[in-house]
Amino acid sequence: MIAVDDLIALVRNYNPKTNEALLRDAYAFGLAMHEGQVRHSGEPYFSHPVAVAAILTEQRLDDATIITALLHDTIEDTKASYPEVERRFGREVADLVDGVTKLTNLQLSSSETKQAENFRKLFMAMSKDLRVILVKLADRLHNMRTIKAMRPEKQAQKARETMEIFAPLAGRMGMQWMREELEDLAFKVLNPEGRASIMRRFVMLQKETGDVIHRITGDMRHEMEKAGIEAQVFGRAKKPYSIWRKMEEKDIGFSRLSDIYGFRVITGSEEDCYRALGAIHQRWRAVPGRFKDYISQPKSNGYRSIHTTVSGRDGKRVEVQIRTGQMHDVAETGVAAHWSYRDGVRSQNPFAVDPAKWISSLTEQMGAEEDHDEFLEAVKLEMYSDKVFCFTPKGEVVKLPKGATPIDFAYAIHTRIGNACVGAKIDGMRVPLWTRVKNGQSVEIITAEGQVPQATWLEIATTGKAKAAIRRALREVDRGRFVKLGRELARSAFDHVGKKATDKALETAARNLRLDGRDTLLARMGSAELTAREVVHAVYPELTDGGSDAIEMTRAVVGLSPDQKFNMAKCCQPLPGERIVGITYRGKGVVVHAIDCEALTAYEDQPQRWMDLHWHSGKHPPIHTATLDLTIGNDAGVLGRICTLIGEQKANISDLQFLDRKPDFYRLLVDVDLRDAEHLHSVMSALEAESDVAAIRRHRDPSRHGTHTG
Repeated sequence: MIAVDDLIALVRNYNPKTNEALLRDAYAFGLAMHEGQVRHSGEPYFSHPVAVAAILTEQRLDDATIITALLHDTIEDTKASYPEVERRFGREVADLVDGVTKLTNLQLSSSETKQAENFRKLFMAMSKDLRVILVKLADRLHNMRTIKAMRPEKQAQKARETMEIFAPLAGRMGMQWMREELEDLAFKVLNPEGRASIMRRFVMLQKETGDVIHRITGDMRHEMEKAGIEAQVFGRAKKPYSIWRKMEEKDIGFSRLSDIYGFRVITGSEEDCYRALGAIHQRWRAVPGRFKDYISQPKSNGYRSIHTTVSGRDGKRVEVQIRTGQMHDVAETGVAAHWSYRDGVRSQNPFAVDPAKWISSLTEQMGAEEDHDEFLEAVKLEMYSDKVFCFTPKGEVVKLPKGATPIDFAYAIHTRIGNACVGAKIDGMRVPLWTRVKNGQSVEIITAEGQVPQATWLEIATTGKAKAAIRRALREVDRGRFVKLGRELARSAFDHVGKKATDKALETAARNLRLDGRDTLLARMGSAELTAREVVHAVYPELTDGGSDAIEMTRAVVGLSPDQKFNMAKCCQPLPGERIVGITYRGKGVVVHAIDCEALTAYEDQPQRWMDLHWHSGKHPPIHTATLDLTIGNDAGVLGRICTLIGEQKANISDLQFLDRKPDFYRLLVDVDLRDAEHLHSVMSALEAESDVAAIRRHRDPSRHGTHTG
């Protein structure tokens, strides 16, 4: 555990005027409050708050934040109270500690609705004082660094939460180093085999090519000296998770991945940044389409830098970032740079963004969302986004996420413009609405009276604001049709469990699902945003579990050891009665595939991961999903009859998605919950006999690598 004198020395390094007595008092108070408490590793618990404080000293943060780190668990986990912390350390520290305590109690990885509510609370806490999040991020970073002491299932939960929430949040705040470390620590837990394979390939690459970083860094320093530019040059290999993500995004192997090294050139002035860029482009060939100037167009979190990618004689690509020292401080600490100290005074960094303005820009659109799911989608899209800047015909700048389309641009201007959009021009040329806008382009939206959003726009749009507005408009346009379809689905689902879909039952389901009435519930069912099983379960949970004599899902598969967990593969959706095989994953258990699943070819050279499995004999509950690809006549009542036919076979429709709508035919995917392969055969036979069914086949998607639990 870091001693109090060592911690004070870390603070004094950047803030000689620190209140040493108050730091000592906070250290002593925290040590006394946590006395007798131990961590999972067996260490004294107080070693954790001290480590969190030390992480924050790396950001050169103020005394209040360091003291908050030392005390951040006292109100929650000890006999300390808010009034006592306020009396000893002041209102500012007490409010910060209270804020961190409230954040710790949020279950950010809980159910979607609950998660959306908690995200609202998280953003409210951020809006009051961003330092609360800085302490929470440092807290998460230390917990991830010491995660091995936790139980495996707890490790996986914390790692997923880190990957989905805390790492993107750190990146959104401009703390790129923290984002990368959090991602890599989570990656180590969630996919140890993938990370180890990247590390092994790095070692092999170094043996083959030698110390590439040292060689290129030397070459760049030589070019800077030759051009008379005073600059520091640093090089590094990218983190394993960063490389893994690029391989996944580009669908290429490690050997074909080029830019796995990154270099930074830190200059003394903005002018020298552009001179350094010229010197690098003179020596090495620039890669087209890989240049970004965030100095002239900074990111909203204050980030400024020139990015370029160049390739040398051996064809190896390297990424180069060029920035000044002050820009580098903001690039390392992001929004936290606002509180950074140098020599006992708040550092006056002209590039540090005002946290209040940053958080208000982030929360403005999210606060307008009434729907939980839409709010959550908006938050996640915003956190993961990287911005592009384009212009209106009048020259006004519009900020959009990377990959945005003219649809997003239209809704960014005004919802009314988005809803009435019929086309777009980019730099004066007419383009399809799915075109990706790029930095610096001028976008003009063409509108027409009477135009309404199309369902296909949901696939084109990338921003949470656009998607939410399109869904709202579509719900209004299609509400009547969706309510009618939802009623058929509800009737079939309730009949399936021997109940009636009465208005009272539907109102009860709507209330339990926190929806504002029966028609909203039916519209959600008709638009496949809500499954029939969820609706029935909301009213009759005891009837959706398959009966007391049915085989429980946990015992459905034979051939596993007692402690092994399993999931069903989404790619092939195996059903009881079909031959199955298991593929083992370290830390994830076993994924069960049908023996004829195309995805199994990827494991042919790994026989040690295969398990011979079979289904438990007996009656299985109707909870195993199979997807049917149906082409049906576009006539009144046809879809209702299809739903009724499936219900008559004692099967339940859990999801429904339209693929194609033509004047004479509909093509759709229907997820049906079944007992076994024989049950599937009876459902398909009944549908094939229906004259309005033109074609039917079982749908399997090898690209879906996820799992489901039946």
